[in-house]
Amino acid sequence: MSEIAAKAPARPRRRLIVSRLVPYLLLQALIVIATILGLRLLQPADPDDFALSGFSLREDGVTRPVTLPHFTSSRYSLTDPPLYTGTFTFRSRDAASGWSVYLPRFSNAAEVAVNGIVVLDTRRDANANRPDRNTPQIALIPASLLRDGSNEITVRLFVWGPLKGFLDTVYVGPDAALRPCYETRTLLFVTLPVAFSAWQSILAVILAIMWLMRRREPVYGVLAVAMVLGVVQAFSPPPVPPATVSRLAAVLLASAPIESALIVVFGVLFFGWRWPRYGMLLFVPGLVVFVVGLIAGPPLPRVLFVLIGIPTVGLCLFLMACVTAAAVVRRQDAASFMIGCAVTIVLTCWVHDMLAAFEIMTNERIFVSRLSYSAMLVAIGAGLTWRFARALNQVDSFAGQLVARVREAEERLKASFVREQERARAAALANERTRLMRDLHDGLGGQLVSIVALSERGHEGATITDAARAALKDLRLVIDSMDDIGGDLMLALGSWRERAAMQLRPHDIALDWRVATPQGLPLHPELRPWHVVQIVRILDEAVTNAVKHAQARNIAVTIATLDDGQGPYGVISIADDGKGFALVGEGTSQTARGLRNMRSRAARCGAAFELSSDSSGTFVRLQLPQVFPDSDAATG
Repeated sequence: MSEIAAKAPARPRRRLIVSRLVPYLLLQALIVIATILGLRLLQPADPDDFALSGFSLREDGVTRPVTLPHFTSSRYSLTDPPLYTGTFTFRSRDAASGWSVYLPRFSNAAEVAVNGIVVLDTRRDANANRPDRNTPQIALIPASLLRDGSNEITVRLFVWGPLKGFLDTVYVGPDAALRPCYETRTLLFVTLPVAFSAWQSILAVILAIMWLMRRREPVYGVLAVAMVLGVVQAFSPPPVPPATVSRLAAVLLASAPIESALIVVFGVLFFGWRWPRYGMLLFVPGLVVFVVGLIAGPPLPRVLFVLIGIPTVGLCLFLMACVTAAAVVRRQDAASFMIGCAVTIVLTCWVHDMLAAFEIMTNERIFVSRLSYSAMLVAIGAGLTWRFARALNQVDSFAGQLVARVREAEERLKASFVREQERARAAALANERTRLMRDLHDGLGGQLVSIVALSERGHEGATITDAARAALKDLRLVIDSMDDIGGDLMLALGSWRERAAMQLRPHDIALDWRVATPQGLPLHPELRPWHVVQIVRILDEAVTNAVKHAQARNIAVTIATLDDGQGPYGVISIADDGKGFALVGEGTSQTARGLRNMRSRAARCGAAFELSSDSSGTFVRLQLPQVFPDSDAATG
């Protein structure tokens, strides 16, 4: 009974796996068929009217007739390359249009001569000798080489293995008829692979940045390294024999199996599985090819690449197909489905290339695996985009839960901010009202009281007029203090200078205005109107004392900016040449009250006030603070 109970849950699970796997495999079979048909339909059509297929071949000292396309019997023929000799007919009436010779496919390099003169040598272009590029070649035939009637054409095929040499049908005819076919093949087999490789390099940089920002997800770094190897293989021109052993050749030969192994690592990590320890064996063939390529000379590295490198690529593609199939059965998501379809396309193209390489398909030598690899990159990019979009959806759902809470907190903060703003505005208005009342009380209020007292005592004329003018002057001072001077105290001192000069002129007292430093006083962005009022009243008090009590003839005002190593600060000095006065204590005389007011005003501004007086005159020095206080509640 227990065995029956254990088998019961296993049957639905097996049935579920079969129900998911069978449709997936059928779809992959359809993709294989579509890929094969696509390879057949996408073959570019060459102009058969100008085809030359009948040639005589001299190889290994033997001459025999052959029909192109043709595979050579030798895999290595650099010293004595196979020589194909054929003929074509040229009519003098066709001389108006230039003629060309066009080679759609060949390996590894070809030298073409017309009537004994070389018109094309592909060894001059390293990229033209890459079998994986299927690079076509075309060359104009100089008109002076063409003879009316029969002309000879020879093709030397240089083969450096390990595959047999291959020469496709040769085309000779008007350039206008052959050039479009050449451009079509160049677009399909040269331009597109280079464009895909450029896109691959950009994607590699993006993935590398993603891995650097998210080190805990090595899948991005693995894929970036695989793509870099592919870019190196695509953009690095291989050395053309008889070049000596090259480290670059070892890198190019080893990059394909190592790149394929990295793709398997990416698939395992991307689908959430742990990479097994024995999985590192996948990298052994590529490393062997690389080490042998560094040590041994040709052709051993290329032979090893054919024997173990290419099978490793096929094995890795098969493993990747198995990994994606398991992921589709388990996950049933778009990422595994798209990657699985792309791997099937690449695997089909690899099988096609193997059939062409081993001459099972005798009429073709086109390799499309590198081009189809771009399809897998597109699928992987789509898979990563889907994964990123899913993460964004999760973040959005989490953020949606926080939106309501954030809005509630925002509303509470707004209400609190409005209340605090209202309190701050009310406090500012109250402080400003208090300052204006104090200024009016200390200045204008006292002057008005004096006017009233003089009027009640019966004084007339100049006494009341002077008191009224003093009240008006104080009112103007309060109004002027409301102007925005942008923290530049020199603007306020300029206005004060004009008023002081008008005050001293009736008493024949000269005002000597000195600005000792070019900048005058430092700028103070924190300067407020009440600061200006206190400083100007200190200066007014000093000038008024000199006029009323000192009997001075000259008053010097000096303005300077000093620096004692702790930062610049402003200094305003007022000196007269009067008779001076004796400094008193905290008495009740008018002079003592005036000094106390000056010291109090300076302390409220955070300034240092100094006064000295003797028989040679009186000196007042006001040292401004580096930063004025925010409140006028400062006391000295």
